[in-house]
Amino acid sequence: MASLRGLALTILLSAAPWLAEAERQSSWQYGNLLASGRFSGISFDDLPGFTRSVYERNYALVTPESFVFAGNPLWSNATTAHLISPAVGANFAMALVTMKPHSSGARPPEGHERFVFVLDGLVEVTAGSETATLHADDFAYFPAHLKSSIKSAAGAGLLVFERRYAVKGKPVFLHGHTQEQAVLPVDGEVFALRKLLPQTGDYDFNVHVMDFLPGQHLNVKEVHYNQHGLLLLQGKGIYRLGNDWYPVQAGDAIWMAPFVPQWYAALGTQESRYILYKDTIVDPLHG
Repeated sequence: MASLRGLALTILLSAAPWLAEAERQSSWQYGNLLASGRFSGISFDDLPGFTRSVYERNYALVTPESFVFAGNPLWSNATTAHLISPAVGANFAMALVTMKPHSSGARPPEGHERFVFVLDGLVEVTAGSETATLHADDFAYFPAHLKSSIKSAAGAGLLVFERRYAVKGKPVFLHGHTQEQAVLPVDGEVFALRKLLPQTGDYDFNVHVMDFLPGQHLNVKEVHYNQHGLLLLQGKGIYRLGNDWYPVQAGDAIWMAPFVPQWYAALGTQESRYILYKDTIVDPLHG
């Protein structure tokens, strides 16, 4: 563990002189996250039984070779891989969905809200009387009280967050494009932050998209009551979870329970981006 930590710090320091000259990406593509080759990872024919996935009491790292896709009664002509669910103590579910041509997704169970992020392909979403077409890097939020559906004529790959709506507000159906969302200031931090949902009491969670240039890292070594579900969309780096340090790369998913120490540093030569679920307007005494 100590040697891994030292390696990470050495790489970070060596990157520092040219960080100021780097420019952030203006467009992003995630289609390779669900490509069949992503689920082989290391040459597992030579390493039977090996996986980078780890499950602990207060966190989990779930890597692509461990993803299990299966049919789901809410999704027609599609398969889902649930990476996080209330079974581990989370207050939300996080899944990848592979939609084949002429596929569809039905409304989640009554009282549950849904957030969809398009990784690849094209989908048509409906909530109440509104309909929108979403492309890669687009997102949509479906309030629990509205009838909704998702359809794909040619196929698509999705990241989906779902949870039981926990506050008494009036959320509305929302959709948009990630790059069109404002980059928000974060005191003491250097990463680029976008929040995809309004920061009001009508919404009991938010979804953050965070971008790190190579060598950049979180300043705060976070410990808080909020829960997280994370998917690394691009790049690679080191993630601290509890007292352990893990090399991570695009396609890896992470669950973080309340109060687990957490920290990330971006390595390599490519900009890192991850998408993160965070319960927000929730009373720590009752959330």
